[in-house]
Amino acid sequence: MPNAKVLESKKAVVEELTGKIQNATSVVFVDYKGITVAQDTELRKQFREAGVEYSVVKNTLTNFASKNAGYDFGEVLHGTTAMASTTGDPIAPARIVCEFAKKNKTCKIAIKGGIVEGSVLSVAELNGFGELPSKNALVASVLGTFLAPISSLAFVLDQIRMQKDGGAPAEAEA
Repeated sequence: MPNAKVLESKKAVVEELTGKIQNATSVVFVDYKGITVAQDTELRKQFREAGVEYSVVKNTLTNFASKNAGYDFGEVLHGTTAMASTTGDPIAPARIVCEFAKKNKTCKIAIKGGIVEGSVLSVAELNGFGELPSKNALVASVLGTFLAPISSLAFVLDQIRMQKDGGAPAEAEA
């Protein structure tokens, strides 16, 4: 039987992990075998810049926490495990891990499993999210699509005005 202080500290860790899992828009469990200190530092920097919390976790405590949060990750919580969670962009953790794995072939970093917007996803699905551009890039793409017809209309109207007036483009006149 563990010491009462040790047991209380473990309960506190489980409670903290449970809160992180419940409040996150995305949680990704990562296997980080063969990663060097320099590579780990680079990976942590990328996570920090994207607003993702990344930490090495104990499998047993994380399994208790995930069960408390209503999920079962007993099958994936073995070996070396780190947890990347965010309350922001839900695809950021998976995207960062996938991009990092592509750039650093020498380490064996891989996604073990995870949750996105409350749904447990397979490794294949999370790797698919890893291929998507960031949320900001997707928003910019959609906005560009919305603006394209307006820009085309403005260009056509300017061309019609130029032919009618026989002058230079509107910007040159100003």
